[in-house]
Order: sequence, then structure tokens, then C-alpha cells
Amino acid sequence: MNTVAIVPAAGRGERLGFGVPKALVPVRGSALLAHAVRGLLTAGCVRHVVVAAPPAEVESTAKLLADAGLPADVVPGGADRTDSVRRALRHALTAVPDARVVLVHDAARAFTPPQVIQAVVDAVLAGAPAVIPVLPMADTVKQVDAAGVVLATPDRAALRIVQTPQGFDAATLTRAYAAAGDSATDDAGLVEKLGVPVATVPGHPYAMKVTTPFDLAIAEAVLSAVEVS
Repeated sequence: MNTVAIVPAAGRGERLGFGVPKALVPVRGSALLAHAVRGLLTAGCVRHVVVAAPPAEVESTAKLLADAGLPADVVPGGADRTDSVRRALRHALTAVPDARVVLVHDAARAFTPPQVIQAVVDAVLAGAPAVIPVLPMADTVKQVDAAGVVLATPDRAALRIVQTPQGFDAATLTRAYAAAGDSATDDAGLVEKLGVPVATVPGHPYAMKVTTPFDLAIAEAVLSAVEVS
């Protein structure tokens, strides 16, 4: 149990139309964030969870998780995702100074199966400095210019859809964030900038990102299927 998990959850989630931060949008009676934290803890390999919440929502987020019986520290998020992760990382490594693995997980990917989380942790413990869960690309992808004119058709056999949690050796992620200057949406991308190789493990369709009302409807259906099974 030498793994800590960070969940940046300070996004506003305006496209979902609920008028609350995306992480607090309910799916079958529980907030996306609660589902995400529960999934991390259920995996059985995460020792400590730190959530970065909107500064005005820290107390309410902590209460939400406590009421759900989910132990997690909640810290104020920053101006952007990069700053939120940096703050949560600092807190996590202070709380668990002997942590070897750090997971960074999107609250919007609330239904990532425990076996994916375990696979990421196992790969880091086996020696990979950075690991991401991925899925093959099913759709044809086009590269376009600023006017929307197609420039090229990349070979999708070499492309992957990236999911979370992304896992890192604690020292590697700390170094990546110390060097990060710009806002980044992908933690593995910061590690790549250091010249550090990033390994992959198989992801899962249930680890989809909930961003739009359509995604939310799919998530409701997914959870219903899981509860029935």
C-alpha cells in the first residue's frame, strides 16, 4: 500500500448544465467524485487519496466524501488543472512521504474498473516510471489546418485513446511538475517532456470521460448494468 492517488476535481463542468462543479454532478444518487474515489479505494492498492476541489467547495466536498464513508483529504485547487495537481501532489507526498507510486485520476472517469487501476500500479512497481491506460482508436482520424482543410490521415493502428488513472514513480512526477510551466491536460505529457518513456496498459470502455449530457446518460446506463451484475 505505497500508492497515493490525486483527483483534480476543480473543473466547472459547464457543458453538463448542472450549475455545479463537474465532479459533483450526480449519477444514480452519488456524485461523480464519490464514484471515482470509491473506485480507487476498492482497487485495494491505494493507501491515500487527495482531492483538489474548487476553493469555495472544499468543506462541502469533504463532507460529501465523509458522508459517503470515503476517507480522503480535500485541498483547495488552483487556477488550472496543472496547479491543482501540483498542490495535491505536494499534500499527498507530505502525508505519505514513503509513497512509491502516484496516480492522477480524473473524477470524470468515475467508473474505471479496479483491475485497470491495479494494472497501472503493478506496472509502475515493476519499474516503469510512467504508465497510462489506453484503448485502440476505432475511428478514422484526420489532421487539419487552421481552416479545417485536411492535411493528413494518421495511421490509427499507431494511435491510442488515453484514460486515467495515469501512474508515476513519485520522484518522476515530482520532477515533471517542478519543470512544468504551462497548463497541461495530460500528466504523462509533462513526463514525456523530460525524455522519460511512458508505458501503456490496456484500458477499459467503462473508463470513459463524462463531459456532456450524452456521456452522463451512458454513465447512468453503465452503472445500472454494473449494479445488476
